[in-house]
Amino acid sequence: MSFTWSNVAMCVKRFRLALVIGVVFALLFGLLCGTHGEEESRWAKDLGEGVQAQLQKLIQPLQERILKIEKQTVRKYPEVRYLPESERKRILITGGAGFVGSHLTDRLMLEGHEVTVVDNFFTGRKRNIEQWVGHPNFELINHDVVEPLLIEVDQIYHLACPASPPHYMYNPIKTIKTSSLGTLNMLGLAKRTRARLLQASTSEVYGDPQQHPQTEEYWGHVNPIGPRACYDEGKRVAETMCYAYAKQENVEVRVARIFNTFGPRMHMNDGRVVSNFILQTLQAQPITVYGHGKQSRSFQYVSDLVDGLIKLMNSNVSSPVNLGNPDEHTIMEFAQIIRNKIGGNNIIKNVAAAEDDPQRRKPDISKAKKVLGWEPVVPLDEGLQLTIDYFRNELEHANKMKEVPKNPVE
Repeated sequence: MSFTWSNVAMCVKRFRLALVIGVVFALLFGLLCGTHGEEESRWAKDLGEGVQAQLQKLIQPLQERILKIEKQTVRKYPEVRYLPESERKRILITGGAGFVGSHLTDRLMLEGHEVTVVDNFFTGRKRNIEQWVGHPNFELINHDVVEPLLIEVDQIYHLACPASPPHYMYNPIKTIKTSSLGTLNMLGLAKRTRARLLQASTSEVYGDPQQHPQTEEYWGHVNPIGPRACYDEGKRVAETMCYAYAKQENVEVRVARIFNTFGPRMHMNDGRVVSNFILQTLQAQPITVYGHGKQSRSFQYVSDLVDGLIKLMNSNVSSPVNLGNPDEHTIMEFAQIIRNKIGGNNIIKNVAAAEDDPQRRKPDISKAKKVLGWEPVVPLDEGLQLTIDYFRNELEHANKMKEVPKNPVE
């Protein structure tokens, strides 16, 4: 049986109140015994002893229940490294309850830092970081970064922003506000506290690239009024703001251009290639490929990305750095890889191409290798297996709760 902290506290309070009431009744009967004549006091005494015996029968299971609940509510946290105060950093992660942010939270907590997660739970989920709730090194703040935040920090990982097309297209104004106003607020916080800020940018700043693979020097090919523009241009504006603050206010900034990433804690219905294909295959549905399927993508596992983000934050590299896996696959190839991995016999169905869908996407990570000593190490096969296992568990849980996610293509 599981309990929320509020329910547990309420149960304990009620049981203890019953205990106190029982004791008060016992005392009152004890007083009655001493205020009557000998015969009356004997009668009152017998009555009091009978009532006390009945109360004890009622109280004993309550006491046992309290002890049981208290044992159940003792939190067991993952073992964290001890860091002396001189090495321990106060780290803020915006969007820390999301897919990438929660994995970053895990890593920094395990390393022994003090981590504050800020999330408005538009796409983030509390269950992603519930294992840390109550830990002395962890704090969770329900807050939207479009509003200012007063906090003392040493480092800021600014990850807050919907990153999948269905999510950011659902509310394009909110998306661009998060990228612009949210980044402005985090830069203001970094300026005040002299904290270093890492901006989680994206390969989408390259748009539908005419250079292949994409280097950090490529300026991009973006449609500023298309359906993806709220995300693409929002991230481009965020990068511009970072370097404006760096030049004018001497704020230390780091910019990571993140390519396609997958792994556990992805939203099953986020509409992206990996989640779509895994969900459709597991549910024995047709695998839907937008367009001809010859578009290419490069996929990195989430733990590799987290390694890169931490290395970039702690480096002296202030210019943008690509973080992605240079192994390239067409969308059709990837659909077949996932189907074969799961062992399904789903048909692969082509549907109308998405507007402004980039045709090719592959990072040049020469810079990351040189200046960070970073490159992906998790094989695609291993990462896919971990992600498929996660999706299976999520589907089982959803089926039990009668909340099976619908395919966003339908």
